[in-house]
Amino acid sequence: MTTTESGTGHDERLRRVISRPMLAFFILGDVLGAGVYSLTGDVGGEVGGAIWLAFLVAFALAFLTAFAYLELVTKYPQAAGGALYTDRAFGLPFLTFLVTFAIMASGVTSATFAASRVGGDYFTGLTGVESPPTVLIGVVAILLVAAINLWGVAESVRVNIAITLVELAGLLFVIGIGAVVLAGGDGDPAQAFEFAGSGFGVVTGVLAGAATAFYAFLGFEDSVNLAEETKEPSRSFPPAMITGLLLAAVVYLLVAFTAAMTVPLDVLTESSGPLLEVVRRGAPDLPADEIFSAVSIFAVSNTMLINMLMASRLLYGMAGRGVLPGVFGRLTARRTPWVAIAFTTGLSVLLLATVDDLGDLSDTTVLLLTAVFLLVNIAALVLRRDPVAHDHFRAPTVVLVLGALVSAVFLLPITREASIYVLALWLLLAGVVLWAVNRLLMRTAANR
Repeated sequence: MTTTESGTGHDERLRRVISRPMLAFFILGDVLGAGVYSLTGDVGGEVGGAIWLAFLVAFALAFLTAFAYLELVTKYPQAAGGALYTDRAFGLPFLTFLVTFAIMASGVTSATFAASRVGGDYFTGLTGVESPPTVLIGVVAILLVAAINLWGVAESVRVNIAITLVELAGLLFVIGIGAVVLAGGDGDPAQAFEFAGSGFGVVTGVLAGAATAFYAFLGFEDSVNLAEETKEPSRSFPPAMITGLLLAAVVYLLVAFTAAMTVPLDVLTESSGPLLEVVRRGAPDLPADEIFSAVSIFAVSNTMLINMLMASRLLYGMAGRGVLPGVFGRLTARRTPWVAIAFTTGLSVLLLATVDDLGDLSDTTVLLLTAVFLLVNIAALVLRRDPVAHDHFRAPTVVLVLGALVSAVFLLPITREASIYVLALWLLLAGVVLWAVNRLLMRTAANR
């Protein structure tokens, strides 16, 4: 067995326990999330009633880039994902570290933002308690996720599957209620084909809406960090990732059509819970706030679990490549990377306790992830000159080129506010400082 197939080169290996169906559910659960419950209205504000089109464009970007990830994860089935591929393709330690930092920042901030929602709006909606101790509840949620992560990856994925079924049931319930509204003649199907603005404004509106909707499709890339814990990764990943993404896209498109056809656009865009408006119109006697607060708590808990799994495996994989200190590669007796889990958990708790508004930070990490997608598509093309002994998935070259081009378009300022780019610059500068500190630590350790 080659090093590429077996692992990172660590003395201790992660345990291969994830089957193909488990991986498909992991990806589906990672893509489906609480974001869609609020994003639908935000996207409608950008594009108009044609919310589905923005979601379709966002799916196209995710699907194109998924092919690059599939080629690379089946070629190099190791933990660390995009950071590993960047390192192999370009061999620039500084760039590799920044990509590692960007991906880790995305995972930790997404998990922290989700934790803040558990102790905030959703807790209030479920219990009726005003001004709950948001930080305390969020910290408890983060620590519970860390405990599950330490328990083992198989157990973590089984928890993910259970929560995914709850999320899926909630979204299918919304679609069913919408169908009842439309069958009763109370909806407006034509609204789903109306656009905000005119002329080129339609194009910019769709792109801006797609940039917002793109957040709902993030997650498929997290799965590649579990390559060392997946059975037969070179065979399992292609069907699992394609199935998970397609199922998520179908659900999202049905939700987008349902919302646009059943709720007036002004109500949809101004509501903090646009999908709740669908239920209120179709089943006004149901305790919609309580039901969806409960479902949303499950959804954001899944977001926390998956992102913290990803971030810890990323650090483990990069320690194996010598990019980060080797201490991050240490495993428990159950083969879980305990130092990496402890570090990412501590970072999440610190963010939750010190940062008041995590929303802009989450938007910024999505921007940085889009830049990572651009690099991964290019890396897949560059690494065509690096053959491996085992069979692996090979994406059509035109798909990789299109993935890179679409990623570049989504990086343009027309898709987000200028403040997000400024914050991204500051975040990258923080990454540069951490790179210098990391380099000093690595040199000190090497000289001992």
